Amino acid sequence: MLSINEITNGIVLRVEGELYLVVDYSHVKPGKGSAFVRVKLKKMKTDLVIERTYRTAERLEDVFMEERRFQYQYNAGDTFHFMDQTTFEEIAVSRDVLGEKVIDYLQDNLELIAVYCDNKLMKIHLPNFIVAQITEAEPGFKGDSSRAGTKPAKIATGATVQVPLFINPGEWVKIDTRTDQYVERVQK
Repeated sequence: MLSINEITNGIVLRVEGELYLVVDYSHVKPGKGSAFVRVKLKKMKTDLVIERTYRTAERLEDVFMEERRFQYQYNAGDTFHFMDQTTFEEIAVSRDVLGEKVIDYLQDNLELIAVYCDNKLMKIHLPNFIVAQITEAEPGFKGDSSRAGTKPAKIATGATVQVPLFINPGEWVKIDTRTDQYVERVQK
């Protein structure tokens, strides 16, 4: 059990049977009444953010989380196969656990972070940035600048992202996987 005063960003708590990551917290000491802590929690499974208030006398259940480095190998139908970078074991993960966003950006040999709780895989996190090749996009024209607007483009993994008008098929781009946005053109 964890005291309210021991809460920090990044720890995982079990609230009403569900696992939540502490995103933000603030200790509030009003002029009248007892102090309390306002906590923003992000649900591990769905990324839903909720806000809770706890009195200083309350205790919460903290959960030990373990992170492991995985490398994507291949998929067979709705099962995706990864290699644990420390044990070199092959781990099969279903589409439900991965989520569509992760599947959209999976590339051969891509390294990801797997989060385990009680020896059970909870979630897989993408790296913040990936480099991908544009496979389909309307051709750019001379004079298109990065400020002129964007167009949809499909990358080699099958995901569609918005890129500047000057990007052409065959070019490599850096993409922020958190926001699904184009960052820059990359020379490969």
